[in-house]
Amino acid sequence: MANVIETGRGAAVRVDGVGIRFGSFHAVRDVTLDIAAGEFLCLLGPSGCGKSTLLSALAGFVTPYRGGVTVDGVPVTRPDPGLGMVFQSSEALFDWMTVRQNVAFGPRMRGTSRARQAELVDEYLRLVGLRHCADRFPGQLSGGMRQRVQIARVLANEPSVVLMDEPFGALDAQTRQVMQEEMDRIRRVSGCTVVFVTHDIDESILLADRIAVMTAGPAASIKSVYPVDLPGPRDVTDPSAAALRHELRRDIGEEVRKALRDQGLDQDPGRDLDAQEDR
Repeated sequence: MANVIETGRGAAVRVDGVGIRFGSFHAVRDVTLDIAAGEFLCLLGPSGCGKSTLLSALAGFVTPYRGGVTVDGVPVTRPDPGLGMVFQSSEALFDWMTVRQNVAFGPRMRGTSRARQAELVDEYLRLVGLRHCADRFPGQLSGGMRQRVQIARVLANEPSVVLMDEPFGALDAQTRQVMQEEMDRIRRVSGCTVVFVTHDIDESILLADRIAVMTAGPAASIKSVYPVDLPGPRDVTDPSAAALRHELRRDIGEEVRKALRDQGLDQDPGRDLDAQEDR
């Protein structure tokens, strides 16, 4: 089946009035977003608000019951090599394949010549700093290294849009910080459009060009969108970053309190929000 979405540099994404249901459960309601080519957009919100569900619709894994998603004007109706998905778990790698074979897998399935496969593997393993690990197996690598292999494998398909579902959520704090720094560098070099799901407010401030905050589910929608106009390298202790963090905490805190009220619970919303950020 021919590709629907062009591969290459970043593409513009349009989410137009998207609603998603699973049977009687209304997961997402009337979400509209315009994401510029080459932009890094973070989706932020409380647990269960539909961030991953919306990302799955962008990837073509889930079909909205209303509205739709387009990439450079082309409707997204199914998964496509032009849309690269990086999952939270590094178990998405093939353990029985070497790092080189994992990264070459997508181009090989598309019928890319062996010479071009080798070029792509070399290019993207160099980009993620893992050329020296090309002949190792995933089980021989650390968690952060496996995530970098997963990113290289996605980028080897030369996608226009990279979709990332809490890709650093399972890493320890030190490795997560390194991966955040690496992700900022990688996306600037690759030029692809990135939509990145996270619970972590600081992570969104460090990485995003814009942050879209979602309301609490069910029937979640977009509550607010914040531009992140901060010079790099970013520091979350900078006064401007701290002010943005305060606004984001306030928005998400309102949604956490709403979710608790809907559940008939009475907890300290600040404590609950802190717990969300720690995950």
